[in-house]
Amino acid sequence: MEIRESLTVAFEGLLSNKVRSSLTMLGVIIGVLAVILLVSIGEGARKYIARELEGLGSNILIITQGKTETSGSSMMMAATGTTNKLTYDDAKAIGRRSWAVKDSVPVVLGTSRVKFGNRGRDTTVIGVTPEFERVRNMYVEIGRFVDQTDVDTSRRVVVLGRVVKKELFGDANALGEIVVVGDSRYRVIGIMAHKGVTLGWDMDDVVFIPVTSGMELFDTDRLFEILVQVENENNMEVARRQIKDVLIKRHDNKEDFTITDQGAMLSAMTKIMGIMTAVLAGIAGISLLVGGIGIMNIMLVSVRERTREIGVRKAVGATSRDILVQFLIESLALSMVGGLIGILLAVGLAFGLSKFTSLPTSVSLWSIVLAFTFSAAVGVFFGVYPAVKASRLDPIEALRYE
Repeated sequence: MEIRESLTVAFEGLLSNKVRSSLTMLGVIIGVLAVILLVSIGEGARKYIARELEGLGSNILIITQGKTETSGSSMMMAATGTTNKLTYDDAKAIGRRSWAVKDSVPVVLGTSRVKFGNRGRDTTVIGVTPEFERVRNMYVEIGRFVDQTDVDTSRRVVVLGRVVKKELFGDANALGEIVVVGDSRYRVIGIMAHKGVTLGWDMDDVVFIPVTSGMELFDTDRLFEILVQVENENNMEVARRQIKDVLIKRHDNKEDFTITDQGAMLSAMTKIMGIMTAVLAGIAGISLLVGGIGIMNIMLVSVRERTREIGVRKAVGATSRDILVQFLIESLALSMVGGLIGILLAVGLAFGLSKFTSLPTSVSLWSIVLAFTFSAAVGVFFGVYPAVKASRLDPIEALRYE
C-alpha cells in the first residue's frame, strides 16, 4: 500500500468519527496551547524587565550602605556592622578620583506630603544632582532640572513629576508657583516628561529637589545610594575597583558598602525568568502527555472496532507493515492537527493578552517548533502500541471477529 493511499485511508477513518477525533485532539490542543502561551508570558516578562532596566540607564553601578555577603552554605544575605555612612562627599570623591566613572550621583530618598493651596499628595521625594537626568534617562519637559548652583546653595526648588503636577495644578501652569514639601516652601522650576511605570514604580509620581535640600528636609547626612555611570561598558570592572579603593580609604579601611552592577542584576533576573519559563513549559508539557494517553486509548478502541476491516485488508493483500503505517498515520494526524490548532489559538491568545491587557507576552519561534515537535512525537509514541497490535492481528481470526 502506498503512503498516499495510507494517508487517504487514515483520514477517512478519522473523518468518519468527527466528534471522537475532535475530543481526542482536545488534549493535544490544550497541551500545545499551554506550552506556547506560558512560554510566551515568561519570555514577555523577561524582555519587559530587560527593557525597563535599560530604560533606567546603561552602564550603571549602584552603591548602597552596608556590606552584604553570603555566609556558610546558606544563601541568606547578611549585612555586616557599619561605622561609616555614604555621604555627599563620598559621591564627589568618586567623581574626582575614578577616571573610569562618567557621573557620580548622590541620592537622598524619602516620602513627604507635597501641598499647593488646599490640595496635597503624599509622594516620593528624591534629592539629586544635575547628572541624575542623563544617568537615569529621565528628562524635564517644561522648565529646567536641578542645577549645580541649586545643589551648592541648598536652594529650595522642586521639579514635579507628571502625576504630582496634575494632582496639584490640573491643567494650570505650575512653573514659578510655591508648593510646600514637608514643612518647607519650594519653588517649582520644572515638570518632568512622562516616564510611566517602571518595575512597579510610577516614575511620574515623584518630585525632585537638590540633594543638599533633601538632606535638610529629611534631617540626615546619610545618602540612600550613589548612582555611578561608567563611560564604557568595558570599564565596568575597572570602575568597580576604583570606587572600592576610594571608599575603603574614606571609610577607615573598611568595606562597609555594596556595589551592585545593574547589568548583573539584569543577568540574574533573566536567568531566574528562564528557569521559571522552563518549569512552566514542563508543567504544560504534562498536558501533552495526557493528550497522548487519550490518543492511545482511542486508537486501541479503533483497532477493536475495525478488526474485521483489518482482516479484510490483510486477506486482499495488505501487509502487516501497511496496517502499521495506516494506524501510525492516524495517530500522528490526530496529534499534528491538534498541534496546529493549539498553535493558532496560542498565538491569538498571546496577541490578545499583549494588546488588551498589561500582561507582557512574546511568542518565540522556538516555543512553537518545540510544542509542535513534541506533539508529533507524542502522537508517534502513543500510537505505536495500537498500530503494532493492529498489524499483528491474524487475518482469519480478524475476519471471524463480531
